[in-house]
Amino acid sequence: MERQVKSRKKYINPVFHIQTKDEAEKLITKTVIKNVRKTGQLNLFGRHLSSVPEGIFSMYELTDENAVNVDFNRVAKDDDEVWWNMKPLTNLDLSSNVLTNIPGKISMFQDLTVLNLQDNNLMTLPPELGNLTKLTKLSINHNKINSLPKELYKLTELKHLSISNNCLENISKEVVDLVMLDKLDISNNMIPELPSGIGFLVRLVELNVANNRLTEVPPDIVNLRNLLKLDISQNSIKHLPDMGELRKLQLLYAQHNDIEEIPSFQGCEQIQEIYFGNNCIKEIPAEICENLLHLKILELRDNQIEIIPAEITNMAHLTKLDLTNNSITELPNTMGLMPHLQALKVEGNKLKQVRLDIIHAGTNRILRHLREKITDEEMHAIGNITVSNTSSNIFPDRYAMRTGSMLNLALKDLSDIPDSCFLEAKEAKVTIVDLCKNKFTKVPPGLALIADDITELNLSVNQLKELPIFIKDCKKLKFCDVGSNLLSTLPACYKDLTALRELVLYNNKLTSVPDCIYGMVGLEILLLNDNSIKEINVDGLKNLKRLATLNLCNNDIHYVPPELGNLTQLRSLDLKGNPFRQPRYAILEQGTESILAYLRDKIPL
Repeated sequence: MERQVKSRKKYINPVFHIQTKDEAEKLITKTVIKNVRKTGQLNLFGRHLSSVPEGIFSMYELTDENAVNVDFNRVAKDDDEVWWNMKPLTNLDLSSNVLTNIPGKISMFQDLTVLNLQDNNLMTLPPELGNLTKLTKLSINHNKINSLPKELYKLTELKHLSISNNCLENISKEVVDLVMLDKLDISNNMIPELPSGIGFLVRLVELNVANNRLTEVPPDIVNLRNLLKLDISQNSIKHLPDMGELRKLQLLYAQHNDIEEIPSFQGCEQIQEIYFGNNCIKEIPAEICENLLHLKILELRDNQIEIIPAEITNMAHLTKLDLTNNSITELPNTMGLMPHLQALKVEGNKLKQVRLDIIHAGTNRILRHLREKITDEEMHAIGNITVSNTSSNIFPDRYAMRTGSMLNLALKDLSDIPDSCFLEAKEAKVTIVDLCKNKFTKVPPGLALIADDITELNLSVNQLKELPIFIKDCKKLKFCDVGSNLLSTLPACYKDLTALRELVLYNNKLTSVPDCIYGMVGLEILLLNDNSIKEINVDGLKNLKRLATLNLCNNDIHYVPPELGNLTQLRSLDLKGNPFRQPRYAILEQGTESILAYLRDKIPL
């Protein structure tokens, strides 16, 4: 079925007033001009402009006083408006207005590096944009543009190009001339195919072509060796090439297509999340399970899968597996031993060995049920997975740890680890440490020996009441999971963990969010569900500019501050299972965007 791009209407509230031409000119005051000359930046975001004020094109005209009678021996003060102190315009933001065209004379700003035109009513772009040869970032998403001027492809210094949510029906093959691009977003258009040669954009780290009319992916896409994130969701793609050459790929979004087979990922050692929901996939190849050893999220809901291979247990780092609405009749019992699996979704299948009441009881109950049914033959078959420490070789040596740079002692029934093991880990240059599902009452002190190198640390499902100070020395730490312990707080010095991207603290004894978390400015994911947290500190959360996922469900929160709605960078906000009255459950069910909008409406004027 042919997909149409939804029209994007501007909802004008009662106080909205589109600026007339004269009113727009009055925005370019002497104070504004002085600030532009001083900083090189002009921000006209959300000013209700229907046209670009003419005044911006004369901001750098010299007065007689500037141009003549200049005393070159005088030392200028900071606030002096002298021509030799002026900074050229480098950053121009005209976003979130109602502009219908951009004057060609914008090309006079030859030093522009950032131009933001998103969220307007533009139908065309002036060819003169091609003269802005220093541009590194151009945002024109959320407009009505149906074609791009060929001159645009002369902007060879562009690094970020966002053209999403327009009416484009094609992308010229000349896009491959933008060789400096590291981020390209052409999602939510009507593009039927990607130009051949796109593989020449070898600097790309993000490519988003979601919600177009694509039926195939060019084979040379595998030449994008630096690609970290690929979004091809919501198209009509039937086949994907082998992805193994994308060795740095971390995120693949391919849901809502017509894909019939999962491609080979052999060589994709960095991939962490794969989304294949709502396709036509009939089986999970066993070799996929053996190649994706570091995969954390695998989403295969709404397909036609009938059998789950026993090799699925090789995905030792899998935290979420979504198999909802397939045709599966049986799960391998050994899945009950997968150490990190926190979310197993199997609703909408025809499972025979797992009763419906067990499925409704949640992931932990399902895994326990599967573990109870494991036979000796199945245990022997998987060999490398064990729940006891009877083996004298339970602690791996440096040679074993060199594969994957990982110390994995999950599910070993341990209460302590000798320092000698961490010395071996240091020799092996270990960066990932997994000690989950053991019996630790304190963090093994030997961990401090490799603190400098750790990037991922998993201490979940233990009996820890406190964490040691030396964790603050893990300056490279990006992922930390201490969920399902007995923690009531965190050391204040943990605020120095500024490289941390994901912090998991679910199912502990927290009554408030530890203040140190508000200093972790790199946080993108924060999971605090299933604690006893009573309040939401919006001022603290404002410090986390990158925070995209916040889970506060199943706590003791009686009041949700309306100001939380201003955290518009949030993409996932979960507040369910708390005793507050507002927002109502119906609002929570509508998702994050609706929750934030509801809260913003409640902010007192």
